[in-house]
Amino acid sequence: MSFFRNLLKPSILKSKTQFQFSSSTLYTSLSPTYSTSAAVTRHAGLEPTKPNEKPRLVVLGSGWAGCRLIKEIDTKLYDIVCVSPRNHMVFTPLLASTCVGTLEFRSVAEPIGRIQPAISREPGSYYFLANCTSVDTKDHVVHCETVTEGAQSLDPWKFKISYDKLVVASGAEASTFGIQGVHKHAIFLREVHHAQEIRRKLLLNLMLSDIPGISEEEKKRLLHCVVVGGGPTGVEFSGELSDFIMKDVSQRYAHVKDYIHVTLIEANEILSSFDDRLRHYAVKQLTKSGVRLVRGIVKDVQPDKIVLSDGSEVPYGLLVWSTGVGPSTFVKNLGLPTSPGGRIGIDDWLRIPSVQDMYAIGDCAGFLESTGKPVLPALAQVAERQGKYLANFLNKIGKAGGGRANSAEDVDMGEPFVYKHLGSMATIGSYKALVDLRQSKEAKGLSLKGFPSWFIWRSAYLTRVLSWRNRLYVAINWLTTFLFGRDISRI
Repeated sequence: MSFFRNLLKPSILKSKTQFQFSSSTLYTSLSPTYSTSAAVTRHAGLEPTKPNEKPRLVVLGSGWAGCRLIKEIDTKLYDIVCVSPRNHMVFTPLLASTCVGTLEFRSVAEPIGRIQPAISREPGSYYFLANCTSVDTKDHVVHCETVTEGAQSLDPWKFKISYDKLVVASGAEASTFGIQGVHKHAIFLREVHHAQEIRRKLLLNLMLSDIPGISEEEKKRLLHCVVVGGGPTGVEFSGELSDFIMKDVSQRYAHVKDYIHVTLIEANEILSSFDDRLRHYAVKQLTKSGVRLVRGIVKDVQPDKIVLSDGSEVPYGLLVWSTGVGPSTFVKNLGLPTSPGGRIGIDDWLRIPSVQDMYAIGDCAGFLESTGKPVLPALAQVAERQGKYLANFLNKIGKAGGGRANSAEDVDMGEPFVYKHLGSMATIGSYKALVDLRQSKEAKGLSLKGFPSWFIWRSAYLTRVLSWRNRLYVAINWLTTFLFGRDISRI
């Protein structure tokens, strides 16, 4: 019996602390019986922390920056509350591989509760499936709204959370440059559900094109995959797609194998941040793999074709949009000082200097002009490095007694954040990849290409996957694909 009592202790502790919400718990207030406006004000959310409680660190977002911060923070010093519309982190470098069945979707998703177990176990730490709608910097309160799906789900529930320290790590949105029809007809490649949508659309078009009576012209359109954006994501997806066509479609969809094609559209040079020698090699290999490279600017996106600035039309069955990122609507509406490009402006220590106890990291943040530092690129390694630095910074503040709201003014800041680029990698299909280890585009350094680079690329990312569980998943998926080919089930 003592074993079962010990087993039940974490859940009992958790249930007790849920009554720290104002008047009642958030979970109770989500019940349909609490649907009046009076109940909304009564059941507000998490109250300010008391002197006998740990200070509360609220993190907005579950991307590279936010999850690295959550992983490294000292949970003996802080209670952690994570607010995000997804309960996992996506290992984005391998996301393109899931679209064609090289990897399973769960192999690239790491649950937040596994990244930081305190969120599942500790009495004052929580994860909320919600979006932050606004921030009251004066009263140290974030206003949130729950994420709901489907017609049968509850209406979105609004609540608020008081914080001692707030970290904005909400990421960025895909850039569409105001082009009409992108959001309606194109698919982005930033989340797991995007990869799932791409996979379902691709396999659906393959099966539809095999049905008797489909015209030649319609068959060519259905099986024309267009990728807009020649950055690492667009190039890697094009390479994965060309591998899928050459090794799997040719065997399992023999009737339509000669109709399926990939076109990569880029306004300038593909992989512009890479060494020129590597870029030329990538162009050669992609062309050899059957990827058609088009230099042009998209002017309009229609349901079955895109129109380029020179007036030419490109019909498509699948359109993937990968043209970089920009500030999200949430970031724009915060009303905080911004860096060049519209990101939240931060100082050398990743603080937002205009407000107390508020920090920003990842793709949503950029150095203010007054720091003299350039805005860092929207890369996973930048976000991860910032998350690790800020966790150590907040741990230092917490140990010095500055963890509570408005109490860190006299704490020594220590060394400012300095970013050093470790290099770039990209796979281009056919067991070939690019590895550029220069610290900048103008600097000199080691550049590799071909099969050795592909081996380095796979080895590096296998070691970077967060958990041993997912590393095992990825390794088994790669082996299964090598031995038996990619899975083509449309689930």
